Amino acid sequence: MTEPESTSPTPHRRRVRYSGRNPRQFAEKYKEHNAAQHPDTVSKVIASGKTPAGTHRPIMVEQVINALQPAPGQIGCDATLGYGGHTVELLKKIAPGGHLVALDTDPLELPRTEERLRALGYDPDALTVMHTSFAGISRALLQKDFPTVDFILADLGLSSMQIDNPARGFTFKENAPLDLRLNPRKGEPASAWLARWSLPDLTKILADYGDELRPAEYAQRIIDTRQRKPILRTTDLATILRDVTTGNGRLPIDPDEVNKTIQRLFQAIRIAVNNEMDALTEFLRQLPACLKPGGRVAILTFHSGEDRRVKKSFEDGLQQETYSEISSDPIRPTPEETRSNPRSKSAKLRWALKA
Repeated sequence: MTEPESTSPTPHRRRVRYSGRNPRQFAEKYKEHNAAQHPDTVSKVIASGKTPAGTHRPIMVEQVINALQPAPGQIGCDATLGYGGHTVELLKKIAPGGHLVALDTDPLELPRTEERLRALGYDPDALTVMHTSFAGISRALLQKDFPTVDFILADLGLSSMQIDNPARGFTFKENAPLDLRLNPRKGEPASAWLARWSLPDLTKILADYGDELRPAEYAQRIIDTRQRKPILRTTDLATILRDVTTGNGRLPIDPDEVNKTIQRLFQAIRIAVNNEMDALTEFLRQLPACLKPGGRVAILTFHSGEDRRVKKSFEDGLQQETYSEISSDPIRPTPEETRSNPRSKSAKLRWALKA
């Protein structure tokens, strides 16, 4: 005799609750994670100059579109898909008949973004999504039978989903494993790198990628600390950096300035862990061969080292007549955008036109 199928209900899972009047932790902000169900909450968060948890606000969208001039029927590449904010705007401009190839190295956010874009109606005839770094753009485009494209966009900033989610280890505001990898399935976390970097190497990293004026002091404190105990958590590293910045609490420094210093030094270590500058150099080397004659490229940078590399590459290309025109100065976000989205403040946009 066959046993009857179980009709017991699926156990109800309660959403994460928060103490106090307002949610503070990433997981507690369940309304922000569900924008469609709670549009009023999301609107309030944006109006306050913040980014809703689990989302990302694309930066300088109008300026990017003006720089790339996408048109119906064109083929383009978004080399840094992220949350897909720029991607959606580009897809609108190249319809009907256009196609966009979107790349990203993050295996956790990529499928979520693709799911959102497919739900908006962008099928494989309009959009190809690939898990790869922009350093492999030539190979990726060839693989999809698009050896050259009409335009290319690269947004070199971290997405808000990566920054805000404590599980990713990018934020020092939460006690989490010190990871900092864009692809957590590849390579080693920042804690492993910090355990073996030499004093000269670490000093150079903090100076070059963090624009730090006292890099040796921070590097020495990190090395002294690791000799006593491993630096495994984001708060471990943040405490070291904060102590150096404030002279172990003796110096009266604005807390916001202290946090900005910690952010810069976390950024420096993240850039080194992910080998981001070498990836950018390789991407810039491949760019001209990936563009059709008259094709356009636009790159958003958020760090002086990135901007210097992009500027030099474009200037060299102009001199060698690879590019026929480049932006004379970086384009910056408007005051209105920086007020409504503070994370746009450091953004710089440069563009070039293929000869």
